[in-house]
Amino acid sequence: MKTRKSIALTALALAVGFATSCERHSTKEVYYLVTANAALPYWQSAISGFKQAAAQYKVTARVVGPDGYDPQAELAEFQKAVAAKPAGILISVSDVSVLQPEIDAAIGAGVPVITIDSDAAGSRRLYFIGTNNLEAGRLGGRRVVEKLGGKGNVVFFTIPGQPNTDERLKGFKDAFAASPEIKIADVIDVKADPRAAFDRTQEMMALTGAKKIDAYICLESASGKMVADAVKRSKTGGTEVLAWDVNQDTLNGIKDGTIDATVVQKPYTMAYIGLKDLDEIYHYPPAQLGKDYSSDPFAPYPVFVDTGTSLVDKNNVDLYIAAASR
Repeated sequence: MKTRKSIALTALALAVGFATSCERHSTKEVYYLVTANAALPYWQSAISGFKQAAAQYKVTARVVGPDGYDPQAELAEFQKAVAAKPAGILISVSDVSVLQPEIDAAIGAGVPVITIDSDAAGSRRLYFIGTNNLEAGRLGGRRVVEKLGGKGNVVFFTIPGQPNTDERLKGFKDAFAASPEIKIADVIDVKADPRAAFDRTQEMMALTGAKKIDAYICLESASGKMVADAVKRSKTGGTEVLAWDVNQDTLNGIKDGTIDATVVQKPYTMAYIGLKDLDEIYHYPPAQLGKDYSSDPFAPYPVFVDTGTSLVDKNNVDLYIAAASR
Protein backbone atom coordinates (compact mmCIF):
# COMPACT_ATOMS: atom_id res chain seq x y z
CA MET A 1 0.00 0.00 0.00
CA LYS A 2 2.83 2.31 0.93
CA THR A 3 4.54 1.54 -2.36
CA ARG A 4 1.44 2.48 -4.37
CA LYS A 5 1.08 5.69 -2.39
CA SER A 6 4.74 6.53 -2.94
CA ILE A 7 4.43 5.95 -6.69
CA ALA A 8 1.30 8.07 -6.82
CA LEU A 9 3.00 10.94 -4.96
CA THR A 10 6.04 10.74 -7.22
CA ALA A 11 3.86 10.84 -10.33
CA LEU A 12 1.96 13.81 -8.93
CA ALA A 13 5.20 15.66 -8.19
CA LEU A 14 6.48 15.06 -11.72
CA ALA A 15 3.19 16.22 -13.20
CA VAL A 16 3.25 19.41 -11.11
CA GLY A 17 6.87 20.04 -12.07
CA PHE A 18 6.12 19.56 -15.76
CA ALA A 19 3.10 21.84 -15.58
CA THR A 20 5.11 24.51 -13.77
CA SER A 21 7.86 24.29 -16.40
CA CYS A 22 5.31 24.67 -19.21
CA GLU A 23 3.68 27.64 -17.46
CA ARG A 24 7.01 29.44 -17.21
CA HIS A 25 6.79 30.56 -20.82
CA SER A 26 4.16 32.55 -22.65
CA THR A 27 3.72 34.15 -26.07
CA LYS A 28 3.28 37.39 -24.12
CA GLU A 29 7.02 37.24 -23.49
CA VAL A 30 8.57 39.17 -26.36
CA TYR A 31 12.24 39.06 -27.28
CA TYR A 32 13.85 41.28 -29.91
CA LEU A 33 16.78 40.68 -32.22
CA VAL A 34 18.11 43.97 -33.60
CA THR A 35 20.32 43.29 -36.61
CA ALA A 36 22.78 45.51 -38.43
CA ASN A 37 22.14 44.27 -41.99
CA ALA A 38 19.10 42.00 -42.08
CA ALA A 39 19.21 41.24 -45.81
CA LEU A 40 22.51 39.34 -45.65
CA PRO A 41 22.43 35.51 -45.61
CA TYR A 42 24.53 35.75 -42.43
CA TRP A 43 21.69 37.47 -40.62
CA GLN A 44 19.08 35.19 -42.11
CA SER A 45 20.94 32.34 -40.41
CA ALA A 46 20.93 34.24 -37.11
CA ILE A 47 17.22 34.94 -37.45
CA SER A 48 16.59 31.24 -38.00
CA GLY A 49 18.37 30.39 -34.74
CA PHE A 50 16.51 33.11 -32.86
CA LYS A 51 13.13 31.91 -34.07
CA GLN A 52 13.98 28.27 -33.41
CA ALA A 53 14.72 29.04 -29.76
CA ALA A 54 11.51 31.06 -29.51
CA ALA A 55 9.49 28.17 -30.96
CA GLN A 56 10.99 25.74 -28.45
CA TYR A 57 10.20 28.03 -25.54
CA LYS A 58 6.83 29.12 -26.98
CA VAL A 59 7.66 32.80 -26.64
CA THR A 60 7.43 35.61 -29.19
CA ALA A 61 10.46 36.54 -31.32
CA ARG A 62 10.61 39.84 -33.18
CA VAL A 63 13.37 40.76 -35.60
CA VAL A 64 14.02 44.38 -36.53
CA GLY A 65 16.80 46.34 -38.17
CA PRO A 66 17.79 47.92 -41.49
CA ASP A 67 18.41 45.86 -44.63
CA GLY A 68 21.73 47.65 -45.19
CA TYR A 69 24.48 49.15 -43.05
CA ASP A 70 22.78 52.10 -41.33
CA PRO A 71 23.65 52.74 -37.64
CA GLN A 72 21.06 55.50 -37.30
CA ALA A 73 18.29 53.27 -38.63
CA GLU A 74 19.45 50.50 -36.29
CA LEU A 75 19.36 52.99 -33.42
CA ALA A 76 15.77 53.94 -34.24
CA GLU A 77 14.70 50.27 -34.27
CA PHE A 78 16.50 49.62 -31.00
CA GLN A 79 14.76 52.58 -29.35
CA LYS A 80 11.37 51.29 -30.51
CA ALA A 81 12.17 47.86 -29.11
CA VAL A 82 13.14 49.33 -25.72
CA ALA A 83 9.95 51.42 -25.65
CA ALA A 84 7.92 48.22 -26.08
CA LYS A 85 9.33 46.99 -22.73
CA PRO A 86 10.25 43.51 -23.98
CA ALA A 87 11.55 40.60 -21.94
CA GLY A 88 14.98 41.14 -23.50
CA ILE A 89 16.95 42.36 -26.52
CA LEU A 90 19.81 40.93 -28.57
CA ILE A 91 21.69 43.48 -30.66
CA SER A 92 24.64 43.52 -33.04
CA VAL A 93 26.39 46.85 -32.60
CA SER A 94 27.15 48.51 -35.93
CA ASP A 95 28.58 51.69 -34.40
CA VAL A 96 29.53 51.91 -30.72
CA SER A 97 29.38 55.70 -30.58
CA VAL A 98 25.79 55.65 -31.82
CA LEU A 99 24.40 52.68 -29.90
CA GLN A 100 26.28 52.49 -26.59
CA PRO A 101 24.36 55.33 -24.88
CA GLU A 102 21.05 53.72 -25.82
CA ILE A 103 22.16 50.30 -24.61
CA ASP A 104 23.02 51.89 -21.26
CA ALA A 105 19.64 53.62 -21.21
CA ALA A 106 17.85 50.34 -21.91
CA ILE A 107 19.60 48.64 -18.99
CA GLY A 108 18.73 51.63 -16.83
CA ALA A 109 15.08 51.16 -17.84
CA GLY A 110 15.19 47.51 -16.73
CA VAL A 111 15.44 45.86 -20.16
CA PRO A 112 18.11 43.11 -20.34
CA VAL A 113 20.46 43.56 -23.30
CA ILE A 114 23.01 41.06 -24.64
CA THR A 115 25.22 41.90 -27.61
CA ILE A 116 25.86 39.33 -30.34
CA ASP A 117 28.18 39.33 -33.37
CA SER A 118 29.53 42.84 -32.70
CA ASP A 119 30.06 44.10 -29.16
CA ALA A 120 29.95 47.34 -27.23
CA ALA A 121 32.43 46.32 -24.56
CA GLY A 122 32.28 49.60 -22.67
CA SER A 123 28.50 49.58 -22.35
CA ARG A 124 26.34 48.18 -19.55
CA ARG A 125 25.15 45.26 -21.67
CA LEU A 126 25.18 42.05 -19.66
CA TYR A 127 27.68 40.21 -21.89
CA PHE A 128 28.68 39.37 -25.45
CA ILE A 129 27.91 36.22 -27.45
CA GLY A 130 29.84 35.74 -30.65
CA THR A 131 33.17 35.24 -32.34
CA ASN A 132 36.56 35.89 -30.82
CA ASN A 133 37.22 38.28 -33.68
CA LEU A 134 40.83 38.93 -32.79
CA GLU A 135 41.62 35.21 -32.99
CA ALA A 136 39.51 34.86 -36.13
CA GLY A 137 41.63 37.56 -37.76
CA ARG A 138 44.79 35.76 -36.72
CA LEU A 139 43.41 32.53 -38.20
CA GLY A 140 42.78 34.24 -41.52
CA GLY A 141 46.12 36.03 -41.34
CA ARG A 142 48.06 32.81 -40.94
CA ARG A 143 46.30 31.44 -44.01
CA VAL A 144 47.30 34.48 -46.08
CA VAL A 145 50.91 34.29 -44.89
CA GLU A 146 50.99 30.64 -45.89
CA LYS A 147 49.47 31.21 -49.33
CA LEU A 148 51.72 34.18 -50.14
CA GLY A 149 54.88 32.58 -48.83
CA GLY A 150 55.36 35.46 -46.39
CA LYS A 151 55.53 38.32 -48.92
CA GLY A 152 53.17 40.34 -51.10
CA ASN A 153 50.69 43.21 -51.18
CA VAL A 154 47.25 42.78 -49.63
CA VAL A 155 44.05 44.80 -49.63
CA PHE A 156 41.28 44.66 -47.01
CA PHE A 157 37.57 45.28 -47.51
CA THR A 158 35.93 46.18 -44.23
CA ILE A 159 33.52 48.35 -42.25
CA PRO A 160 35.74 50.71 -40.23
CA GLY A 161 34.39 51.62 -36.81
CA GLN A 162 32.39 48.44 -36.36
CA PRO A 163 33.92 46.65 -33.36
CA ASN A 164 34.03 43.15 -34.83
CA THR A 165 35.67 44.13 -38.12
CA ASP A 166 38.19 46.37 -36.36
CA GLU A 167 39.21 43.45 -34.15
CA ARG A 168 39.54 41.18 -37.19
CA LEU A 169 41.84 43.67 -38.89
CA LYS A 170 44.00 43.84 -35.77
CA GLY A 171 44.17 40.04 -35.75
CA PHE A 172 45.44 40.00 -39.33
CA LYS A 173 48.05 42.62 -38.49
CA ASP A 174 49.17 40.47 -35.56
CA ALA A 175 49.60 37.50 -37.91
CA PHE A 176 51.53 39.65 -40.41
CA ALA A 177 53.90 41.01 -37.76
CA ALA A 178 56.37 38.14 -38.25
CA SER A 179 56.24 38.60 -42.04
CA PRO A 180 57.39 42.18 -42.70
CA GLU A 181 57.39 41.59 -46.46
CA ILE A 182 53.59 41.43 -46.43
CA LYS A 183 52.43 44.98 -47.06
CA ILE A 184 48.90 46.35 -46.56
CA ALA A 185 48.32 48.36 -49.73
CA ASP A 186 44.85 49.62 -48.80
CA VAL A 187 41.95 49.24 -46.35
CA ILE A 188 38.73 49.91 -48.22
CA ASP A 189 35.48 50.99 -46.57
CA VAL A 190 32.50 49.10 -48.04
CA LYS A 191 29.86 50.09 -45.48
CA ALA A 192 27.84 52.22 -47.90
CA ASP A 193 27.65 49.74 -50.77
CA PRO A 194 29.44 46.37 -51.07
CA ARG A 195 29.34 46.76 -54.85
CA ALA A 196 32.14 49.27 -54.37
CA ALA A 197 34.32 46.23 -53.61
CA PHE A 198 33.76 45.00 -57.17
CA ASP A 199 34.72 48.34 -58.71
CA ARG A 200 37.82 48.80 -56.56
CA THR A 201 38.98 45.24 -57.17
CA GLN A 202 38.65 45.70 -60.93
CA GLU A 203 40.75 48.86 -60.71
CA MET A 204 43.45 47.20 -58.61
CA MET A 205 43.64 44.06 -60.73
CA ALA A 206 45.25 46.26 -63.39
CA LEU A 207 48.21 47.06 -61.13
CA THR A 208 51.48 45.37 -62.02
CA GLY A 209 55.06 45.12 -60.87
CA ALA A 210 55.78 46.26 -57.32
CA LYS A 211 52.18 47.52 -56.95
CA LYS A 212 50.51 44.24 -57.93
CA ILE A 213 47.94 43.09 -55.34
CA ASP A 214 48.56 39.51 -54.29
CA ALA A 215 45.61 38.98 -51.95
CA TYR A 216 42.20 40.51 -51.37
CA ILE A 217 40.83 39.97 -47.87
CA CYS A 218 37.18 40.49 -46.93
CA LEU A 219 36.43 41.17 -43.27
CA GLU A 220 32.65 41.03 -43.70
CA SER A 221 30.38 38.74 -45.67
CA ALA A 222 28.90 41.14 -48.22
CA SER A 223 32.02 41.86 -50.28
CA GLY A 224 33.32 38.30 -50.83
CA LYS A 225 31.24 37.55 -53.92
CA MET A 226 31.90 41.01 -55.37
CA VAL A 227 35.65 40.64 -55.05
CA ALA A 228 35.64 37.07 -56.38
CA ASP A 229 33.57 38.12 -59.41
CA ALA A 230 35.98 40.95 -60.21
CA VAL A 231 39.01 38.66 -59.91
CA LYS A 232 37.35 36.04 -62.11
CA ARG A 233 36.53 38.60 -64.82
CA SER A 234 40.08 39.91 -64.93
CA LYS A 235 41.39 36.46 -65.97
CA THR A 236 44.90 37.43 -64.85
CA GLY A 237 45.27 34.77 -62.14
CA GLY A 238 47.85 34.62 -59.38
CA THR A 239 45.63 36.41 -56.85
CA GLU A 240 44.31 35.02 -53.57
CA VAL A 241 40.86 35.86 -52.22
CA LEU A 242 39.97 35.26 -48.58
CA ALA A 243 36.28 35.70 -47.80
CA TRP A 244 34.36 35.96 -44.54
CA ASP A 245 31.38 33.91 -43.40
CA VAL A 246 29.63 31.17 -45.30
CA ASN A 247 26.90 31.58 -47.89
CA GLN A 248 26.22 29.70 -51.10
CA ASP A 249 28.12 32.16 -53.30
CA THR A 250 31.20 31.87 -51.11
CA LEU A 251 31.03 28.09 -51.06
CA ASN A 252 30.65 28.03 -54.84
CA GLY A 253 33.67 30.32 -55.13
CA ILE A 254 35.78 27.97 -53.04
CA LYS A 255 34.54 25.03 -55.06
CA ASP A 256 35.52 26.61 -58.39
CA GLY A 257 38.82 27.95 -57.04
CA THR A 258 38.03 31.67 -57.26
CA ILE A 259 38.08 31.99 -53.46
CA ASP A 260 40.89 30.30 -51.56
CA ALA A 261 39.12 30.10 -48.19
CA THR A 262 36.66 31.75 -45.85
CA VAL A 263 36.56 32.27 -42.10
CA VAL A 264 33.26 30.91 -40.82
CA GLN A 265 31.29 32.10 -37.81
CA LYS A 266 28.14 30.66 -36.20
CA PRO A 267 25.37 33.30 -36.32
CA TYR A 268 22.62 30.69 -35.85
CA THR A 269 24.23 29.63 -32.57
CA MET A 270 24.74 33.21 -31.40
CA ALA A 271 21.07 34.08 -31.72
CA TYR A 272 19.81 30.68 -30.53
CA ILE A 273 21.84 30.82 -27.32
CA GLY A 274 21.11 34.53 -26.98
CA LEU A 275 17.34 34.13 -26.76
CA LYS A 276 17.65 31.24 -24.30
CA ASP A 277 19.98 33.29 -22.12
CA LEU A 278 17.65 36.27 -22.18
CA ASP A 279 14.79 33.99 -21.17
CA GLU A 280 16.78 32.77 -18.17
CA ILE A 281 17.61 36.36 -17.18
CA TYR A 282 13.97 37.41 -17.54
CA HIS A 283 12.70 34.63 -15.31
CA TYR A 284 15.57 34.79 -12.82
CA PRO A 285 16.66 38.43 -12.92
CA PRO A 286 19.79 39.61 -11.10
CA ALA A 287 19.48 41.79 -8.03
CA GLN A 288 21.15 44.59 -9.99
CA LEU A 289 20.67 44.59 -13.74
CA GLY A 290 23.10 47.43 -14.35
CA LYS A 291 25.97 46.09 -12.26
CA ASP A 292 29.38 45.64 -13.89
CA TYR A 293 29.53 41.86 -13.74
CA SER A 294 32.78 41.73 -15.71
CA SER A 295 34.73 42.70 -12.59
CA ASP A 296 32.76 40.48 -10.19
CA PRO A 297 34.51 37.13 -9.48
CA PHE A 298 31.15 35.72 -8.31
CA ALA A 299 29.15 37.01 -11.28
CA PRO A 300 26.22 34.87 -12.51
CA TYR A 301 27.15 35.79 -16.09
CA PRO A 302 30.24 35.36 -18.29
CA VAL A 303 31.93 38.30 -19.96
CA PHE A 304 32.04 36.57 -23.33
CA VAL A 305 30.55 33.42 -24.86
CA ASP A 306 32.74 32.28 -27.78
CA THR A 307 30.61 30.49 -30.38
CA GLY A 308 33.66 29.46 -32.40
CA THR A 309 35.18 29.87 -35.86
CA SER A 310 36.66 27.62 -38.51
CA LEU A 311 38.45 27.91 -41.84
CA VAL A 312 36.75 26.48 -44.91
CA ASP A 313 38.76 25.67 -48.03
CA LYS A 314 38.61 23.10 -50.83
CA ASN A 315 39.44 20.31 -48.36
CA ASN A 316 36.25 20.68 -46.30
CA VAL A 317 33.93 22.81 -48.44
CA ASP A 318 31.73 19.82 -49.36
CA LEU A 319 30.84 19.36 -45.69
CA TYR A 320 29.55 22.92 -45.52
CA ILE A 321 27.70 22.63 -48.81
CA ALA A 322 25.94 19.54 -47.48
CA ALA A 323 25.08 21.31 -44.22
CA ALA A 324 23.70 24.33 -46.09
CA SER A 325 21.36 22.13 -48.14
CA ARG A 326 19.61 20.68 -45.09
